[in-house]
Amino acid sequence: RFNKLVRRVRSTLTDVGKAVQGLVVMSAELEEVADGILTNTTPGVWKGASYPSLKPLSSYVADLAARLKFFQEWIKNDAPITFWLSGFFFTQSFLTGQLQNYARKNKVEIDTLIWNFKVLRTATNRFTKPDSGCLVYGLFVDGARWDD
Repeated sequence: RFNKLVRRVRSTLTDVGKAVQGLVVMSAELEEVADGILTNTTPGVWKGASYPSLKPLSSYVADLAARLKFFQEWIKNDAPITFWLSGFFFTQSFLTGQLQNYARKNKVEIDTLIWNFKVLRTATNRFTKPDSGCLVYGLFVDGARWDD
């Protein structure tokens, strides 16, 4: 899904550049992208291929770049010790994959597994990979509070 989004962003930006030079006709789609650049709004043509986001264009692009960097590091250096959970396009697929890995490793049925979360109270970035499960960051609590 990220590849589709990146292709959409790249192609529309390239075409806007060509349209400004007069090499291609400025379609309504390209005009929306050009207007988004001028008004700092994320174009609908990008949102159609994107993860949900309400951010203005400048923040959206920075967020997209951070997500792509996370995955590029994963590809380059193998799986990270900690995973940016909110950086995934479809978080449920990652979580299901974690359940599948645990079920295979321990030879149990995936339907018998439940999630168990433990909040780590530490300000360090020096974690070690757990024997089972995964470490995640980027969780948000909305409309609630954390009670120790």
